[in-house]
Amino acid sequence: MAEASTRTVERALALLATVCESGGTNLVDSARDCELAPSTALRLLRTLETTGFVAKDESGVYRPGGRIIQLGAQALSNESLVDLTQPTMDAVVAATGESAYLSVRGHGDTALYLNIVQGTHSVRHASWVGRTVPLDTSAAGHALRGDIPAEGYVVIGSGVEADVTAIACPVRSEARIVAALSLVIPSYRLTAPDTARYGHILGSAAAEVSAQLSRSAKPGPPEGQS
Repeated sequence: MAEASTRTVERALALLATVCESGGTNLVDSARDCELAPSTALRLLRTLETTGFVAKDESGVYRPGGRIIQLGAQALSNESLVDLTQPTMDAVVAATGESAYLSVRGHGDTALYLNIVQGTHSVRHASWVGRTVPLDTSAAGHALRGDIPAEGYVVIGSGVEADVTAIACPVRSEARIVAALSLVIPSYRLTAPDTARYGHILGSAAAEVSAQLSRSAKPGPPEGQS
């Protein structure tokens, strides 16, 4: 009985790894990749979906769910992501005077704020670290989903809070979006030239962090080689 339970866990973890590594896969492909019968894969994927570890879209593609993303984000925040982005966020705040946030996908259709560097103005956005905001109405959420216009940054006014405008850019590890950097600004203080300038500053900052993450994601040379 214990051996059967262990085997079930191994299969579920293999499916979860396949979904996460591919970024999105269907039932047939995931079953083939894990050498499982489609009926077995479907049963395990439904369990993973119910618990939030995977999510299935309307086309039947399974993607990493909010729960696994949130757990990964918490691990990254404890290990490296917050530390990695801190100097860049400090530089963004120094250049703009506005509050900068780091966020990742939360549970469900939300963005989770992981870190803030508060702005230098007397009127500035207070810390929302640990809170979530909807993906649909937040600049960070749009950045996390890759809904970015040609300028490379998204601007949303009064999306989550009245009289507040947010500017956000995605952070990538290789091709995958793993986080977002954003500025949260009282709308009365933001002019059109400011918006463009801040967007470019934030875009450069996100590109810098993305480059660091992408370098760290690549395996090093085999031992004994250089």
